[in-house]
Amino acid sequence: MNPAPANAALPAAVIADVDTGMDDALALVFLARDPRIDLLAVTCVAGNTAVDQVVRNTLDVLHAAGAGGIPVARGAERPLINDPRDAHAFHGANGLGGLELPRSPHSPGTLAAVELMHRTIEDSPVPVTLLALGPLTNVAVFLRAYPATARKLERIVFMGGSAGIGNATSHAEFNAWQDPEALAIVIHSGVPTVMYGLDVFIQATLEPAQYLPLARADDDGARLVGDILTVGGLRGGGADPQPVTIGDAGAACLIAVPQTVELLRYPVRVELSGHSRGQTLVDRRLQPGESEHHGEAGPVPVIEVALGLDHRLMTETFLDTVLPPPSPR
Repeated sequence: MNPAPANAALPAAVIADVDTGMDDALALVFLARDPRIDLLAVTCVAGNTAVDQVVRNTLDVLHAAGAGGIPVARGAERPLINDPRDAHAFHGANGLGGLELPRSPHSPGTLAAVELMHRTIEDSPVPVTLLALGPLTNVAVFLRAYPATARKLERIVFMGGSAGIGNATSHAEFNAWQDPEALAIVIHSGVPTVMYGLDVFIQATLEPAQYLPLARADDDGARLVGDILTVGGLRGGGADPQPVTIGDAGAACLIAVPQTVELLRYPVRVELSGHSRGQTLVDRRLQPGESEHHGEAGPVPVIEVALGLDHRLMTETFLDTVLPPPSPR
């Protein structure tokens, strides 16, 4: 458990469900170090890379962050319906942009991801936030397997979908495109849900002057963050590093500091077929239209959607957390 500041509110109890590529790694370092968060467990799902590589990456990242003792579990190795489709073109063959991390001495636990979620939520003295940073497969299976336990959740926060552009396709963000049926189960579950979509994800950027010094830090976790951001900043093929997003870590920041994002409630549906499969349709109309008047719209869940962020507060929150203060002499 991260030490909380004196007189602070209790930290938010969090389970992170990840497909550890580069931006999940940034989020894990943040989650392991922020005193406003109690990272109870980490579950792994196939997405950016195969699930066994995700487990390996997760253990190694937590070890670098000084949090190797956090329970880690292996989860789904494929989406509910789709064949698995990795993101190696973006995250590299090992999911970490080719970075080789020192091996963690820790191993995953014997419980499967869904069972670790179930046990952790039941054992927690406070409601848990389930933070999903990859495809929603594990979360959907948990919701179906343990609905009574799911009702004890504080909320589900997921990085996925978009109120604007896609990246996997012109319409669909990668996590939503990878397993849209799982995402539909999540937003229809009745559990309070927050969507941190691609359109906000790409706004949380750091400048080279902010992240390059981290790659020279003495601390292993901070240096890992700097190395990952440097790889991202050079991805365009240019000679000089460019601004780069902190990605999934933004969804972790909103749990620690809610003021980092603007959340509004909107009806959201997930397209499950055709060219737009995986698209999240965020209905921002001010009043119902003809479809509703003719009874053709059907029930659409209303969830919280991140539509903007406080860039300065977001980046300061992230940087202040991943670089620990100097040890007292």
